[in-house]
Amino acid sequence: MKSYLCHKTTEIFQLDGRLDKAPWTHAAWTDDFVDIEGDIKPKPRFRTRAKMMWNDEFLFIGAEIEEPHIWAYQTEHDSVIFQDNDFEVFIDPNGDNQLYGEFEMNARNTTWDLLLIKAYRDGGPAVNGWEIKGLQTAVHLDGTLNDPTDTDKGWSLEIAMPWKSLGEIAGRPSPPHTGDQWRINFSRVEWHTTVENGKYVKVPGRPEDNWVWSPQGVVDMHRPHTWGYVQFTEGPVGQGQVRPLDGLAERTALMQINEAQRAYHAMTGHWAKTLKDLGVYPDGASMYVTPSTYEAIIGDYHVDSSSRLWKS
Repeated sequence: MKSYLCHKTTEIFQLDGRLDKAPWTHAAWTDDFVDIEGDIKPKPRFRTRAKMMWNDEFLFIGAEIEEPHIWAYQTEHDSVIFQDNDFEVFIDPNGDNQLYGEFEMNARNTTWDLLLIKAYRDGGPAVNGWEIKGLQTAVHLDGTLNDPTDTDKGWSLEIAMPWKSLGEIAGRPSPPHTGDQWRINFSRVEWHTTVENGKYVKVPGRPEDNWVWSPQGVVDMHRPHTWGYVQFTEGPVGQGQVRPLDGLAERTALMQINEAQRAYHAMTGHWAKTLKDLGVYPDGASMYVTPSTYEAIIGDYHVDSSSRLWKS
């Protein structure tokens, strides 16, 4: 699980998609993105990395995307952007696995924002009408768009997400307080392409690559409990460190119970009544079961059959 210390900035700047200007030059890069499944898969063919900052009004995200062939054909807001190569942001501010935001954009600055009430595997649904009000984005191309006759270097982007809009799903202070930790992950979808009649087309039968900041272990971005986390600070750039995720041991153990219950329910059609039935024995865990749901508890942390994970 990756982590990032996100520093506050007081500098004023214009979004143009470039990251070679202040205050971005003061922000640290994330680790390079890896395959969504982690080390069991080869390293990505092209480099991707990101940066973050914040002020009292916005969460700022920047990304640098190595790409020898820049293409994007989606032009309508809220179209399915991952049909192109894209960059994606996932945010679950209070880390409860529910009511989280997803944002996607392509190299021509076409955007898609949607809200997940629950993860798809827990029944969703996705609310496509949700809008990040006041969102600002910009793209800079180091090459040419939709031109197969040359070789490009890549593209970079800037995103400014207003805290006021994120506060609609946060369930906690937005903007955050110093020391607050939010669950966040980034993804890049990259298709294999060929050229036909002067246009990029996807290679038939070749699935897309999914490259991410914090690996998921499976090809599914909609598992917020596996995302990275960002800790916010007002301290000087270059100082401070990220502490372990709050409640990490409890959260990890409870999601082990959740996964075991999901598998048990899929096999039997009902929830296991005891931890012994599951073969999972986290220290200090207890569980309450009804015909329609279950709730497991470790200390102040809880998880239930909807995969909702919370601290009492």
